[in-house]
Amino acid sequence: MSPTPAPSAHRAVHALYTAHHGWLQDWLRRRLGCAHRAADLAQDTFVRVLLRPQVLPTLREPRAYLTTLAKGVVSEHWRRQALERAYLEALAALPEPHALSPEDRLQLLQTLDEIDAMLDGLPPRAREAFVLSQLEGLTYAQIGARLALSERTVKRYMAQAFERCLALVE
Repeated sequence: MSPTPAPSAHRAVHALYTAHHGWLQDWLRRRLGCAHRAADLAQDTFVRVLLRPQVLPTLREPRAYLTTLAKGVVSEHWRRQALERAYLEALAALPEPHALSPEDRLQLLQTLDEIDAMLDGLPPRAREAFVLSQLEGLTYAQIGARLALSERTVKRYMAQAFERCLALVE
C-alpha cells in the first residue's frame, strides 16, 4: 500500500482537478466520441495523478502532463477492449459443447483483465512479446521476427515480464 500523500499534495491534486478536469473530459470526449467513456477515462487519468503527487510541485505544463497521462489511459482502454473482443471472437468460434457458461466467461475475462493489469507497467514491446509467447505460443525467434527484434532483446523483454509477474504475485 502506498503512503498517504501529504496535505499539500492533496491541495495540489485538488487544484489540478478543479482547474483542468472539465477541459480534460472535453478533450477525451472529442477523441472518443462518447461522453460517458470520456468521463470514466478522465477519472482514471486523475487516479494516475493521485499515484504520483510528487510530480505536481514541479509541474509547469499541467495540460501537457494530463494529456500524456490520458493518452496512456486511452491506449490501455483500447488494448483491453481489443483483448476482450479477441477473446469473445475465439469463444464464439468454439463448437457448442466447448462453449463456456456465462459465469466461466466472466471469470476468464476478469482473469485476462488482471493479467493485463499485471503487464501494464511494462514497455509496450515487452508486453507484446510476453503475450505472443504465452498466449500464441510463439518461440523467441518467431517473436523476434514478428516484432523486428533480436532474439536477445526478446529474452530481455520476457525476463522483465516474468519478473513483474513474480513481483506482483508475491
